[in-house]
This record gives sequence, structure tokens and C-alpha cells, in this order.
Amino acid sequence: MLIAIASDHAGFDYKTKIIAWLQSHDHKVRDFGTSSDVPCDYPLFIRPAAEAVANGDCERGIVLGGSGNGENIVANRVKGVRCAYCFNTETARLGREHNNANCISIGQRMISIDTVYAILKVFIETPFAGERHARRIALIDAV
Repeated sequence: MLIAIASDHAGFDYKTKIIAWLQSHDHKVRDFGTSSDVPCDYPLFIRPAAEAVANGDCERGIVLGGSGNGENIVANRVKGVRCAYCFNTETARLGREHNNANCISIGQRMISIDTVYAILKVFIETPFAGERHARRIALIDAV
């Protein structure tokens, strides 16, 4: 799977660890930045990653920050992106099953890296449940 990834300075450490984890699990990664922990403006990195998911250049996306909230907001402003804010495996599972999330947002200051790895596994492996959830996604997209 080709996965877009982006962070601000506050998510940079986890971003580098996630890239290594994804590659060790035979996934390809397209890194949209940032490239250090020097303070930066996260929309400059998050939006292009989300756009790559929305236009089909990447199959899924992962965005990171200190809390993950701003990054989630930016990603969800891109038409065609359904970004789930994840802080445990249950939020990742429900984001995939119920919302067909194609992107997740994670806060580096909020959870451990081991929790992140568990979230990634669920995000990658969980299928969309369809049925009533597909109808609800259509209603969201119609707005």
C-alpha cells in the first residue's frame, strides 16, 4: 500500500518512526514533510498529503502533530478525505469500519509509540463495513 504521511514539528519524531515501521511491513511511503523539529506551519505539509489521498495518488494518509487536532481539521477540509482522529485501536477500527477513513490523525504528545503501531495495524488491515455506513458517507459527501 502507498501511504502519504505528513507532520508538523511536534509530530516529526513519530513520523520518522512510523515511516520505518511502515517500510518494515512492506508498505511504500510518500513523505510530504516537515523534515525537522523546527517550528513550522502544519497546513503547508498536511494539505498536500491529504490531496494526494483525495486524488488517488496515495491509498491512505497519516498526519501527525502535537495533539493531532489541527492536522485532522486540515485533512478533513480536502474534498474526498475522511480523516479519523485516532488515539487507540478502537477509534482506528471504527474509523475504517464505519467511516471508510482513508486518513488518520495522531497526536505525538497524546499517545505512546507502541499505541501508534497498534493503531497503524488496525488502520491498514480493517475493511470498510459498507451497508448502512455507505449511505451515511453519501449523506456526508452530499453536503
